[in-house]
Amino acid sequence: MSLPNIWHHRKVADTSAKGCEICFKPSTSVLITPDKQDFFYVCPAHLKDRGFCSPIIDHDAVAAKKKKEMDEEVERLKKEYEEKQRKKKEKEADKEKDNDKQKDKKDSKEKEEDNGEKKEESPSGDKGKSKDKNQAEVEEEPRVFALQRVFHQRRLDRKRQAEMAKRNRERLNNPNFFPSVPKDLP
Repeated sequence: MSLPNIWHHRKVADTSAKGCEICFKPSTSVLITPDKQDFFYVCPAHLKDRGFCSPIIDHDAVAAKKKKEMDEEVERLKKEYEEKQRKKKEKEADKEKDNDKQKDKKDSKEKEEDNGEKKEESPSGDKGKSKDKNQAEVEEEPRVFALQRVFHQRRLDRKRQAEMAKRNRERLNNPNFFPSVPKDLP
């Protein structure tokens, strides 16, 4: 049986933590094959060790993620620019209103109240942007790793030993495995 040397990093609940395969400390990180044939617990510190495993990087996904981030940044900057332009126009309109204020005080007070309401609406839009950023940080794809040759070979050996032990148990349970007692007299 041949296992592919592709391992996906997954997290389990704290209550399901088991000993790391390398250092035997409790860990919630698991490396599992894509077809779910084999898995083992490992500490997150070992995943950073180049002597144990190396990450498999999907360059297309990384490029797509960077492009998406750049598009979001451009969109955000466009909105900020439009907001600044709108505020600049409002200030110019306020200056004209100040000139009118000298003529009529009552009309200017009502316009200032309207401007105050508009300013209150803009901070609530900023809160929505911060929530979107937090959601983007949470949505991370599971990392993919390739074990070093020695560790991968050790996993294959353990898998083979487990299969051999299972086969031997089945043979021992089969009564035809043992020789029969002779029936003829000597």
